[in-house]
Amino acid sequence: MKALKVTLAKSILPLAILVSATAAYAQDPARLHFERLNGLEARAQDVVEVNVDGKLLELAKRVMVKVNDENARKVGQAISGLKGIYVRVFNFANDNEYNVADVEDLRAQLQAPGWEKLANVRSKRNNQKVDVYTMFTGDTMSGIAVVVSESRSIALVNVIGPIDIDMLAEISGKMNIPKIEIEHKGEIKVPDR
Repeated sequence: MKALKVTLAKSILPLAILVSATAAYAQDPARLHFERLNGLEARAQDVVEVNVDGKLLELAKRVMVKVNDENARKVGQAISGLKGIYVRVFNFANDNEYNVADVEDLRAQLQAPGWEKLANVRSKRNNQKVDVYTMFTGDTMSGIAVVVSESRSIALVNVIGPIDIDMLAEISGKMNIPKIEIEHKGEIKVPDR
């Protein structure tokens, strides 16, 4: 009987871990997995890592709504449904110090069902590639991802949760948020600074 319990525990434990990991991923399909890029930190000259989620994001939401500044309150309203904001930036001293396959792996994640490509920019200057993807749940934008790679840098932004485009347009150009013009044809313009 004891052997049966041990065998049963050994076979159920990996299954339980797999199910809980799958459930966690299913809860946030808009969350990108930056783990493959962890090795870049040792080679990069400068690294920026921002993780705003959980209690910190809830605190930011509460503070922004209560501040005696109309623009800050609007930002608070715009982020009220967000679940997380994740940013990674790696800057290198020389060209091609990172493995392009690492960034392409991240772009491959954005080929998963639910993601839609919004913008794709390729420039021979600095070998720049910019991809902007959105994820929708029904008519609501539930995530956005931006991947920028150049010869000497990689920048990634992943925002998870409902994003109010109209509110974003209203607060653009204020509080150091770039001015965004949304035309009625569904096009989004971000003017040069």
